[in-house]
Amino acid sequence: MGVAFQLVVDCADSDVLARFWAAALRYDVAPAPAGFDSWNDFYRRLGVAEEDLVDGVDRISDPEGRGPDVWFHVVSEDKVVKNRLHLDIHASGEWSDPFEDRVRRVDAEAARLAELGATITGPFEEGLDHYAVGMKDPEGNEFDIN
Repeated sequence: MGVAFQLVVDCADSDVLARFWAAALRYDVAPAPAGFDSWNDFYRRLGVAEEDLVDGVDRISDPEGRGPDVWFHVVSEDKVVKNRLHLDIHASGEWSDPFEDRVRRVDAEAARLAELGATITGPFEEGLDHYAVGMKDPEGNEFDIN
């Protein structure tokens, strides 16, 4: 059996990125842990200083419980280099589907995410009828739609 994990994304504005990625991944805002009215109440219980608490959303979760939770951790450093890890969002359908249909689905998802604030960095093909669109989220983190 695999190990459960949470993905942590360092960012400048957790609310903007959490809301973007919730829409991109079709996730929900993560509810506060049982016994707490909010995540900030939970963080206070852990001893997090008031000045380190954030307003708005900072956690999202898969409504079906299949994917990992994602925590958007506010940091003071700017993003200055290419990601060492990035997400591939699968939107194309099955490999057995016609290539043109898969391209159309990928382009439609890229357009949807661009409307949410992502930037398209370009489409690319990698042989074997593989098509993807490179993108950046509102803070410049790279990801692909394929």
